[in-house]
Amino acid sequence: MLLATLCYIQRDGKTLMVLRNKKPNDIHAGKWNGLGGKFEAGESPEDCVSREVEEESGLLIQDPKLHGLVMFPAFKGQDWCVFVFTAAEFDGELIDSPEGQLEWIEDSKLLALNLWPSDLIFLPWLEQEKFFSAKFIYEGEEFKRYEVAFY
Repeated sequence: MLLATLCYIQRDGKTLMVLRNKKPNDIHAGKWNGLGGKFEAGESPEDCVSREVEEESGLLIQDPKLHGLVMFPAFKGQDWCVFVFTAAEFDGELIDSPEGQLEWIEDSKLLALNLWPSDLIFLPWLEQEKFFSAKFIYEGEEFKRYEVAFY
Protein backbone atom coordinates (compact mmCIF):
# COMPACT_ATOMS: atom_id res chain seq x y z
CA MET A 1 0.00 0.00 0.00
CA LEU A 2 1.23 3.45 -0.89
CA LEU A 3 0.89 6.16 1.75
CA ALA A 4 0.57 9.72 0.52
CA THR A 5 -0.58 13.21 1.46
CA LEU A 6 -2.64 15.83 -0.31
CA CYS A 7 -2.80 19.48 0.77
CA TYR A 8 -5.07 22.30 -0.28
CA ILE A 9 -3.42 25.62 0.61
CA GLN A 10 -6.04 28.30 1.12
CA ARG A 11 -5.74 32.11 1.08
CA ASP A 12 -8.24 34.93 0.56
CA GLY A 13 -10.98 32.74 -0.92
CA LYS A 14 -8.56 30.95 -3.23
CA THR A 15 -6.89 27.53 -3.20
CA LEU A 16 -3.45 26.75 -4.62
CA MET A 17 -3.78 24.04 -7.26
CA VAL A 18 -1.36 22.42 -9.68
CA LEU A 19 -2.17 21.45 -13.26
CA ARG A 20 -0.17 18.24 -13.65
CA ASN A 21 1.54 18.79 -17.01
CA LYS A 22 5.31 18.38 -16.56
CA LYS A 23 6.25 14.84 -15.52
CA PRO A 24 6.39 12.03 -18.09
CA ASN A 25 4.05 9.09 -17.35
CA ASP A 26 2.26 11.07 -14.61
CA ILE A 27 -0.91 9.20 -13.56
CA HIS A 28 -2.46 12.62 -12.95
CA ALA A 29 -1.45 14.17 -16.30
CA GLY A 30 -3.89 16.87 -17.38
CA LYS A 31 -5.70 16.93 -14.03
CA TRP A 32 -5.73 19.68 -11.41
CA ASN A 33 -4.67 18.55 -7.94
CA GLY A 34 -3.74 19.83 -4.55
CA LEU A 35 -0.09 19.47 -3.57
CA GLY A 36 1.36 16.33 -2.07
CA GLY A 37 2.94 12.98 -2.68
CA LYS A 38 4.26 9.76 -1.26
CA PHE A 39 5.74 9.22 2.17
CA GLU A 40 9.47 8.74 2.60
CA ALA A 41 10.85 6.33 5.20
CA GLY A 42 10.24 7.45 8.78
CA GLU A 43 7.90 10.33 7.93
CA SER A 44 4.70 11.18 9.75
CA PRO A 45 1.78 12.50 7.67
CA GLU A 46 2.68 16.03 8.82
CA ASP A 47 6.35 15.54 7.84
CA CYS A 48 5.33 14.27 4.42
CA VAL A 49 2.80 17.00 3.64
CA SER A 50 5.22 19.75 4.72
CA ARG A 51 8.08 18.33 2.63
CA GLU A 52 5.92 17.71 -0.43
CA VAL A 53 4.36 21.18 -0.36
CA GLU A 54 7.80 22.78 -0.09
CA GLU A 55 9.22 20.64 -2.93
CA GLU A 56 6.26 21.32 -5.22
CA SER A 57 5.57 24.99 -4.43
CA GLY A 58 8.43 26.52 -2.43
CA LEU A 59 6.00 27.34 0.40
CA LEU A 60 6.65 26.41 4.02
CA ILE A 61 3.29 25.57 5.62
CA GLN A 62 2.55 25.84 9.32
CA ASP A 63 -0.07 23.91 11.26
CA PRO A 64 -1.55 21.80 8.45
CA LYS A 65 -5.04 20.61 9.39
CA LEU A 66 -5.89 16.95 8.80
CA HIS A 67 -9.44 16.60 7.46
CA GLY A 68 -9.63 12.98 6.44
CA LEU A 69 -8.31 9.77 4.96
CA VAL A 70 -9.05 8.70 1.42
CA MET A 71 -8.48 5.15 0.18
CA PHE A 72 -8.12 4.19 -3.48
CA PRO A 73 -8.00 0.38 -3.71
CA ALA A 74 -6.22 -0.97 -6.80
CA PHE A 75 -5.97 2.50 -8.37
CA LYS A 76 -3.75 2.14 -11.43
CA GLY A 77 -2.43 -1.11 -9.95
CA GLN A 78 -1.72 0.18 -6.42
CA ASP A 79 -3.65 0.54 -3.18
CA TRP A 80 -3.39 4.15 -2.02
CA CYS A 81 -4.07 5.67 1.42
CA VAL A 82 -4.05 9.47 1.27
CA PHE A 83 -4.08 11.86 4.24
CA VAL A 84 -5.98 15.01 3.19
CA PHE A 85 -4.91 18.35 4.69
CA THR A 86 -5.55 22.05 4.33
CA ALA A 87 -3.15 24.83 5.29
CA ALA A 88 -3.88 28.52 5.70
CA GLU A 89 -0.56 29.70 7.14
CA PHE A 90 2.63 29.64 5.10
CA ASP A 91 5.81 31.52 4.26
CA GLY A 92 7.84 31.76 1.07
CA GLU A 93 7.34 32.49 -2.60
CA LEU A 94 6.00 30.18 -5.29
CA ILE A 95 8.60 28.40 -7.41
CA ASP A 96 8.41 26.93 -10.91
CA SER A 97 6.97 23.61 -9.77
CA PRO A 98 8.46 20.37 -11.11
CA GLU A 99 4.92 18.90 -11.05
CA GLY A 100 3.13 21.42 -13.25
CA GLN A 101 1.55 24.85 -13.44
CA LEU A 102 0.70 26.34 -10.03
CA GLU A 103 -2.29 28.65 -9.85
CA TRP A 104 -4.43 30.27 -7.16
CA ILE A 105 -8.00 29.27 -8.07
CA GLU A 106 -11.06 31.01 -6.66
CA ASP A 107 -12.81 28.55 -4.34
CA SER A 108 -16.10 29.07 -6.21
CA LYS A 109 -14.40 27.77 -9.39
CA LEU A 110 -12.58 24.72 -7.96
CA LEU A 111 -15.25 22.19 -8.92
CA ALA A 112 -15.22 23.44 -12.54
CA LEU A 113 -11.59 22.33 -13.00
CA ASN A 114 -10.58 19.06 -14.68
CA LEU A 115 -10.47 17.05 -11.44
CA TRP A 116 -10.68 13.35 -10.68
CA PRO A 117 -14.34 12.42 -9.99
CA SER A 118 -13.43 11.56 -6.39
CA ASP A 119 -12.03 15.08 -5.84
CA LEU A 120 -15.37 16.56 -6.89
CA ILE A 121 -16.94 14.55 -4.07
CA PHE A 122 -14.47 15.11 -1.23
CA LEU A 123 -13.42 18.73 -1.80
CA PRO A 124 -16.70 20.07 -0.33
CA TRP A 125 -16.07 17.92 2.78
CA LEU A 126 -13.07 20.15 3.60
CA GLU A 127 -15.56 22.84 4.66
CA GLN A 128 -17.08 20.58 7.33
CA GLU A 129 -15.85 20.32 10.90
CA LYS A 130 -16.08 16.52 10.77
CA PHE A 131 -13.23 14.14 9.99
CA PHE A 132 -13.95 11.87 7.00
CA SER A 133 -12.81 8.41 6.00
CA ALA A 134 -13.66 7.43 2.45
CA LYS A 135 -13.00 4.71 -0.09
CA PHE A 136 -13.23 5.53 -3.81
CA ILE A 137 -13.47 2.68 -6.28
CA TYR A 138 -12.14 3.14 -9.81
CA GLU A 139 -11.84 0.66 -12.65
CA GLY A 140 -8.99 2.06 -14.69
CA GLU A 141 -9.82 5.76 -14.85
CA GLU A 142 -13.56 5.16 -14.61
CA PHE A 143 -15.09 6.10 -11.26
CA LYS A 144 -17.54 3.49 -9.96
CA ARG A 145 -18.63 4.30 -6.39
CA TYR A 146 -17.59 5.46 -2.95
CA GLU A 147 -18.22 4.83 0.73
CA VAL A 148 -17.73 7.43 3.46
CA ALA A 149 -17.99 7.84 7.21
CA PHE A 150 -17.85 11.14 9.14
CA TYR A 151 -16.61 11.47 12.71
